Amino acid sequence: MCERVSEHSLEQVEAHLRQRLRGRVWALRVSIREGGVVLQGQALSYYVKQLGQQIAMQELRLTVAANEIEVRPTVAAQDAGGDPG
Repeated sequence: MCERVSEHSLEQVEAHLRQRLRGRVWALRVSIREGGVVLQGQALSYYVKQLGQQIAMQELRLTVAANEIEVRPTVAAQDAGGDPG
């Protein structure tokens, strides 16, 4: 499965990703699935979605089985009280 997960708790992985992504992913969750970890949440852009995956793979050296982070650029405007689109 994901041999490196044993070196990091899922809470540590989530905390590291939250710190590096600086609030650009909401409701971030990391879970284990056969073949690696699964990233879930909502991101401002496709770039941020991919950045989360890259951080997990390169910095944490995890195998990403699925990147289920949903791209929702209007979330930021709604949270800020602005017009969603």
